[in-house]
Amino acid sequence: MDLGLKGKKAMVTGGSRGIGRAIANRLAMEGADVAICARNGNEVAEAVAALQGMGVQATGSAVDVSDSPALKAWINSAANELGGLDILVPNVSAMASVDTDEAWQTAFEIDIMGTIHTVQAALPHLEKSEAGAIVTINSVAALQYFGGVRPYNTLKAALVNHMSNLAHELAPKGIRVNSVSPGTIYFKGGVWHTREVETPEIYKGALGLNPMGRMGTPEEVANATVFLCSPMASFISGTNLLVDGALTPSVQY
Repeated sequence: MDLGLKGKKAMVTGGSRGIGRAIANRLAMEGADVAICARNGNEVAEAVAALQGMGVQATGSAVDVSDSPALKAWINSAANELGGLDILVPNVSAMASVDTDEAWQTAFEIDIMGTIHTVQAALPHLEKSEAGAIVTINSVAALQYFGGVRPYNTLKAALVNHMSNLAHELAPKGIRVNSVSPGTIYFKGGVWHTREVETPEIYKGALGLNPMGRMGTPEEVANATVFLCSPMASFISGTNLLVDGALTPSVQY
């Protein structure tokens, strides 16, 4: 299926590895030009080279999304380099899993304000697009009890609400806003790979909760995300799409 993304301009934060890297790759496979950022400059450079090898324009820089001035400068520079911006995928999380003041503050600055500042800086560019789309990567932890009292769960829930409200605000401007909430996603170097190695009992317990008998892959999240980014999803806005293999037990209305 041709998603109609050839020549579109896309930006992915946290795009050097895991889910973000898979999204950037999928966008490039569909013919979109891609800008990525992440904190590790070497990983960004490697990812950009791989994206360029797929025959699209690609650029990237080492950026910490909690540094608002640096983030804004990069977004403006990357959008100018690409020649515009049609698609924005905020994908960075602090992954804060401990109930401490420091963890709450870090999660707020990165998960919430990092996303808000990313969207704010990108909006002037997206408003010039005829097919503007924002898709934030969230988590099923926003929707259920998962792993105890954690900043990650609470702030992801706040982000779902924020993106839903933003969808209503931006719809008259022709900009669609959606969220994708992955379940347990496994990849080398990721959270669940680490837990498989360091705390196998926690990993096995989480794996056992999956009705499909396995965890998901970054590519499966990327497929759903890129569809929502595309003109093929032109009348979908304000939704939170679960990519979790039926892990979430609640009924969505």
